[in-house]
Amino acid sequence: MALYNNGYPVSYPQMYYPQQYQQQQQSSQNTGITWVQGKEGAKSYLVAPNTTVQLWDSEEQCIYLKSADASGMPSMKVLDYTIRDDSRPAQTVIGTEYATKAELDDLRKSIAELRASMKGEE
Repeated sequence: MALYNNGYPVSYPQMYYPQQYQQQQQSSQNTGITWVQGKEGAKSYLVAPNTTVQLWDSEEQCIYLKSADASGMPSMKVLDYTIRDDSRPAQTVIGTEYATKAELDDLRKSIAELRASMKGEE
């Protein structure tokens, strides 16, 4: 005799997932990082519709962002990463120029003169 809980059977049969999909889920649950082997591994990784996953390449220094739209059509972006050496400072923008306070004051005066001359013409 089957047992019922609020009109529903007590236990449900486990859904069948392909072995590869089960392995992919187990690896991401253990570490929080999903590793794949090369671009081919990222291409073959299954992504649910309307989701995006980060796939870390175990062979190269890159991360794949694989997404699937509502219909399940996948797309992928490749991000290259490098490890920064702490002894070397982060790169700054070359050629950045700043105005001095005197230059800003001159600019304010010029704008004020232009506004005064425009009001006088009206």
